[in-house]
Amino acid sequence: MAKKSKRKRKLRKGRIVMAVIIVAAIVIMSCLVVKRINQNSEAKKVKNLAEIKIPDWIDSQIIDVDGASRNGYKLKGVKDIVVHYVGNPGTTAQQNHDFYAGDQSNVSSHFVVGIEGEIIQCIPLNEMSAASNWRNNDTISIETCHPDSTGKFTKKTYKSLVRLVAWLEDKCGLTEKHVIRHYDITGKECPRYFVKNNDAWETFKKKVKKQRLKIQEE
Repeated sequence: MAKKSKRKRKLRKGRIVMAVIIVAAIVIMSCLVVKRINQNSEAKKVKNLAEIKIPDWIDSQIIDVDGASRNGYKLKGVKDIVVHYVGNPGTTAQQNHDFYAGDQSNVSSHFVVGIEGEIIQCIPLNEMSAASNWRNNDTISIETCHPDSTGKFTKKTYKSLVRLVAWLEDKCGLTEKHVIRHYDITGKECPRYFVKNNDAWETFKKKVKKQRLKIQEE
C-alpha cells in the first residue's frame, strides 16, 4: 500500500510539473505572438508615414543622406514626438536646416519651427533623425527656434508648434501622452522654457489636444 501511495504521489507531482511547463509554454508563445503583432503594427505605421502627403504649410527641404545628420535608417516605430529647442538664440529655421545639411554637422531633426512660425522638414517621416539620443529609432523630433537665451518661443512659433504636433499626433495615431521633451529622455535642459516652466508645458499639451480634436472633427 505504501508503495502504491508513493507511486500515486509521484504521478501527481509529475502531472503538476507537466501542467506548469505547458502553461509556461503557452504564456511564452502568447507573448511572442503579441510582440510580433506589435512589431508588424509599428512596421505598418512607419510604412504609412512614407506615404503621407506633407501639407503646404510645411516647407519640405529634405537633406541628403550623408551617414551623419541623415543616415537613411528607417524608424522601428513611432512611440513619441520629442520637442527640442535649438539652443542658439536668434537663429532661423533655414539657418538650422542649412547647418544640418552641412559637412560639419552630425545632428538633425525631422522638423524645425522658426521664429516667424515657418516650418521646415529636414528628414523623411519614416526615417531616423539625429536628435533624441537612444530614442532616435522610435521618435519624431522637432527643433524649435527662440529669440533669446530664456528659450521662450514667440507667439508665431508657439502657434506653429501646436499645429505641427497636433497634425503629427493625428497622422501617427498618438495622443498628448506621447508628446515629450528631450529633457524627459536624457535630463538635458531642452527645451529650456518648457523644462523650467512645467505649467507652461502642460498648458502646451492641452492646446495640442484641442487642436488635434479639431483636426479630427473636420
